[in-house]
Amino acid sequence: MGENRAESVGDRHRSGLEGLFSSLGGLNQPAKPRPVEKWNPPFCGDLDMRIASDGTWFYLGTPIGRLALVKLFASILRKDPERYVLVTPVERVGITVEDVPFQAVEMAVTARDGHDMLTFRTNVDDVVAAGPEHPLRFDGGVLTGLKPYVHVRGDLWARLTRPLLYDLVERGEERMVDGVQTLGVTSGGVFFPMAPARDIQDLA
Repeated sequence: MGENRAESVGDRHRSGLEGLFSSLGGLNQPAKPRPVEKWNPPFCGDLDMRIASDGTWFYLGTPIGRLALVKLFASILRKDPERYVLVTPVERVGITVEDVPFQAVEMAVTARDGHDMLTFRTNVDDVVAAGPEHPLRFDGGVLTGLKPYVHVRGDLWARLTRPLLYDLVERGEERMVDGVQTLGVTSGGVFFPMAPARDIQDLA
């Protein structure tokens, strides 16, 4: 009984991956943007796939070492109200995400229309410019506990690495927000509050 159940679970995982690859046109297809928000296929269960808080993708407990494969999966990732899913026109499967699916690993500062623009590259090579369409958010309390994120697409976010948070602090400016002197950064003409200015000295 136990062996049959284990085989059934394994078969489901294999058929799930094979179904994803088949509906995408094969494993070697480029990880191009896909209209996942328009697709509403039936839910086919969960895969043993996990995105760790550091952005590493795992399948059956093993890290996925091929960046091209990770980028392919990332191109069909969506966040539904109940769960994160990999979705194609014909199949939708659930996966586990420990924090957010992506990491922002690089930042560039440019000028656009008279405004400084902070542009981020993620670990799967998405490039987004922070601003009205791609806001920054900062979760947590005092500055040392801040978790900085940038919106990528849909309801998918990337967490900034710690070095990038330090870079933002160096670029920070203080403004009054709701009567509190607040440290924040500006990108695309939008001021994004980070933390009360009194917490600056707590940043190690």
